[in-house]
Amino acid sequence: MRSLLRTLEHATLRDIALVCLADALVGASFGAISVSGGLPLWVPIALSVLVFAGGSQFAAVGVVLSGGGALAAVATGLVLNARLLPFGFAVADVLQGPWWQRLLGAQLLTDESAAFAIQQRDPRQRRAAFWICGIALFVVWNAAVVLGALAGGLIGNTDAVGLDAAFPAVLLALVLPSLADRRTRTAALVGAVAAVAVTPFVPAGLPVLLALVGLLFAGRPEAGESAGSAESPESAEPAEFAAVDVVAVKEGVR
Repeated sequence: MRSLLRTLEHATLRDIALVCLADALVGASFGAISVSGGLPLWVPIALSVLVFAGGSQFAAVGVVLSGGGALAAVATGLVLNARLLPFGFAVADVLQGPWWQRLLGAQLLTDESAAFAIQQRDPRQRRAAFWICGIALFVVWNAAVVLGALAGGLIGNTDAVGLDAAFPAVLLALVLPSLADRRTRTAALVGAVAAVAVTPFVPAGLPVLLALVGLLFAGRPEAGESAGSAESPESAEPAEFAAVDVVAVKEGVR
């Protein structure tokens, strides 16, 4: 671990530490909201260890607490987490090694660990950035979830202290950078309208999935847009994921 730390610049290590601090606050909110909503203590802890995907965890718990079934919760989480698939291809070079190491790396793949790895040019620095960020986030996130879950049992009403705003705030932060693209804005808007329209008539969780109809209105990428996406892949989400994320923000607020 020390050799990995010496590989990266101090500025990168500082940025990773700041990301861990921000995620710790979100993780504590997740644990508190889950337990105060009526879920057993072990549920948010198990989700954090086994799933380790903040957006998907919030979405799944939100669906369950809203009265949705387990199938809708799992499907919603899978849709939100699908954005990690292209990230896996982008950082595949840092996951070389025995099968157990690749399996561990897949578990540690997050938006943050992929982004820090992609920013590095040197192969050794890419590998160091991925593993340092991934391991640090895993430890910090799970510790924060445990503390938040314990606190949630004491707080009772998390809405009174504003923790209910954590989920929509996190997803909104993920969505905003991608809305600079016209195709993404169109897909997100159509998906949001469709989800709002069907919300009174379908079970909780399904509006997020039905937001995928926005993909039909995204259109084909123009030459300029494609070139811009190739230059900075880490700064934008594909239209299909943004459409779902925007509606997920609405679901979290609801």
